Amino acid sequence: MKLTITCGIDWAEDHHDVALVDETGKLVAKQRIKDDADGFRQLLALLAEAGDCAQAPIPVAVETARGLLFACLRTTGRKVYSINPMAVARYRERHRSARAKSDHADAMTLADILRTDADVHRPLPADSELVRANAVLARAQQDTVWNRAQLNNQLRSHLKQYYPAALAAFAVRGVGLDSRETRAVLAVAPDPHTAARLTRAQLRAALRRSGRQRNIEVWAERLRTIFTGDYLHQPPLIEQAMGRQTLALVAQLDAACRAADDLAEAAAEAFATHPDAEILGSFPGIGPLTGARVLAEIGDDRTRFADARALKAYAGSAPVTIASGKSHLVRHRRVKNQRLAAAGYVWIFGALPSPQVKAEYDRRRDLGDRHTAAMRNVFNRFLGCLYHCPQTGQKFDPGKAFPAASTAPVRLAA
Repeated sequence: MKLTITCGIDWAEDHHDVALVDETGKLVAKQRIKDDADGFRQLLALLAEAGDCAQAPIPVAVETARGLLFACLRTTGRKVYSINPMAVARYRERHRSARAKSDHADAMTLADILRTDADVHRPLPADSELVRANAVLARAQQDTVWNRAQLNNQLRSHLKQYYPAALAAFAVRGVGLDSRETRAVLAVAPDPHTAARLTRAQLRAALRRSGRQRNIEVWAERLRTIFTGDYLHQPPLIEQAMGRQTLALVAQLDAACRAADDLAEAAAEAFATHPDAEILGSFPGIGPLTGARVLAEIGDDRTRFADARALKAYAGSAPVTIASGKSHLVRHRRVKNQRLAAAGYVWIFGALPSPQVKAEYDRRRDLGDRHTAAMRNVFNRFLGCLYHCPQTGQKFDPGKAFPAASTAPVRLAA
């Protein structure tokens, strides 16, 4: 597809370099604009002078499509292409072997990419405002969960250096260092010496402040026994200093836990208002939060993926074949949408109680797949259904998705 005029914008934090080239690659116009309202108006005026109109808007290529200017640019109805910086570097080497680099040259390279290879690059999806708002909340919640896990690991590593009683006290199934009980107790007992002096009444009060309502007496007695046990200790001053560090980590962990819960509630509410929520919710294993994460990554632009295979490749569930000479390898994809892949693992894990899903998982395991490979195969099957269901307005049908599993005998546990 040959385009008459193409535009490239090299992004910077406070300014952007704009370059327009024609179908022969000749520079038509260039300008440096600021990242503000005046800069946006200058960009629109520059595009209008080059022939931009509502019937034939000039496409724009950028490396990083973020910020207010690009958000406003997308509302103009034109195609905006986000080109991988590594691809831009390879295109740059087509014309010069020297490693010289400039913002203006990068803007021209981006415009030239659209001029020559627009067909092999995908524009940003034309998602609705509702799904983009859902994406903001879902991704923020996912980031907070990952941050919470990182803080949890930091706290565990830190406690192991001086406070083994805390690790033993909360080594309970379903209760981790990020639980409300753990955070409440560590807030009043950040070091072993303070913990050993806590009375049962103080422990009961801390547990009640955490929100626990059952088995408080049992918990208080158990914690009292563990905290008064015999353990190795750091020197007193070092122990106190490490206790202060624990208080700081607990404060960060507490904030991350509350933020994750608040964002999860907001993401679930936003997901429930989307028209595709009913279709996504018909899949086994998809709840409000998982549905919000999946919808955030696939969007509601029905033309975004050419077919189901494109969606599977985007999610990383489809294998990739590497063939050269006599070598022929089939491997799982490493370059993928990591957020969608992470949501997919949670999705399939929650869907395993479904008889059809469990039968398909067991079938893959019997064929020699390891756990992760079997989960990825089921995820791949689900993505094929997820592509077709919104396209046709149908809900998930396990009989159509797993025809072999629906007729196979139920596998009994040994």
